[in-house]
Amino acid sequence: MRLEQAIRTVNQRGEKAFIPYVMGGDGGIERLPAILAFLEKSGATAIEVGVPFSDPVADGPVIQEAGLRALAKQVSLKDVLEAIRVARQSTTVPIVVMTYLNPIFRYGIDSFLATCREVGVDGLIIPDLPLEQSDQFFAGRNKQEIALVQLVSLTSPIERIEKLATHSEGFLYAVTVNGTTGGQTHFGDALEEHLAKVAQLSPVPVLAGFGISTPEHVRQLSTSVAGVIVGSKIVELLHQGDEVAIEQLMAARLPDVTV
Repeated sequence: MRLEQAIRTVNQRGEKAFIPYVMGGDGGIERLPAILAFLEKSGATAIEVGVPFSDPVADGPVIQEAGLRALAKQVSLKDVLEAIRVARQSTTVPIVVMTYLNPIFRYGIDSFLATCREVGVDGLIIPDLPLEQSDQFFAGRNKQEIALVQLVSLTSPIERIEKLATHSEGFLYAVTVNGTTGGQTHFGDALEEHLAKVAQLSPVPVLAGFGISTPEHVRQLSTSVAGVIVGSKIVELLHQGDEVAIEQLMAARLPDVTV
């Protein structure tokens, strides 16, 4: 799949993958194409685009607030997909849509998948879709090359990690904290060992995410895996208009870079 290949290509160059997360519609849906273009130019391996939702169970305060700002402007799943269509006129990196089941059901599963293919979506993250229901959810539907990314938690037993890794497409999302998204000041001492174990078990690249907010975090947590996903800090910096800080954060994916 294109998403997995993009990650492997970056790793083959001796770099780590960096996937920034943005909330679609934060600051106005018309801003999304320009934001995606900026992140691609700054070195994003792929970009995760969130869909605003009223009950975002996996999101911490920063992303929840961004979602509320987008919802206040009445941004919908359809709006986000149409903005991705516009962005595809100038943006070529893989795009992963992160959404919950309810907006997909309201859109219509088959219509949602068809639109994703039309506008150039490469992957999906659906936090409230359990692995056991994902086959049933997509059974008989034309998903084609759209990767369904699975998430593995810190508390998952080895057998569960193996099962999730085997079924994950594009990459395996290794959650680095217990709880929701948001910046952390310290990660547990055993985290790097855990990430190395997950990477050993996974046939697809493993990316670490949740709580990563500094260049030091990027370098530390990407040591044992293919790269990182950064959400809350990117959302916060975009809201503040601090593009320089975003570029510095993303530069930490490069070998021997000090910022």
